[in-house]
Amino acid sequence: MKFSFSLITLALFLLTSNSANGDVVASTPDHYTLKQEAISSLSPDQVWQKLIQPNTWWHPDHTYSGKSKNLSLVPEAGGLWREDWDGGSVFHGSVLLVIPGKQIRLNAPFGPLQELGVNVVWTITISAHKDGSKIVFDEIANGTNASKLDTIAPAVDFVKTEAIKRLAGNSKP
Repeated sequence: MKFSFSLITLALFLLTSNSANGDVVASTPDHYTLKQEAISSLSPDQVWQKLIQPNTWWHPDHTYSGKSKNLSLVPEAGGLWREDWDGGSVFHGSVLLVIPGKQIRLNAPFGPLQELGVNVVWTITISAHKDGSKIVFDEIANGTNASKLDTIAPAVDFVKTEAIKRLAGNSKP
């Protein structure tokens, strides 16, 4: 069984990733704020349809099962972003807000953030932009000083920057 969200993986990302992979707006041991933006040639409706099917765009390296096809999202308040595979399952987040075609907000302590007891709110906004769409990810995490979120933020930023590129269609699924 693959656990790509382990703290060891995060440490490896920190050692090998370029901090220019996104924008860590702020970080302290007990907090981080991240923001990623991407422009897509897809219409807002096309991006929305892709967004609500994370199995089509989320990178398999950032799943517990190693397979994006095991991901699902129920796009309604109280709905879940989860992963189910033979012999296991994991809750990645719950839906707090849905404005179809425009915005979804999740309580989403992905990966090791769960075991740290961190609260994470991830808002994904889609808007029309020229002949396509603009996609914005805003993420706010709060924990305790023991969470050391300032050291984790660059790795989470790397994962989310990769994700927004894949959602926008700017990299291979």
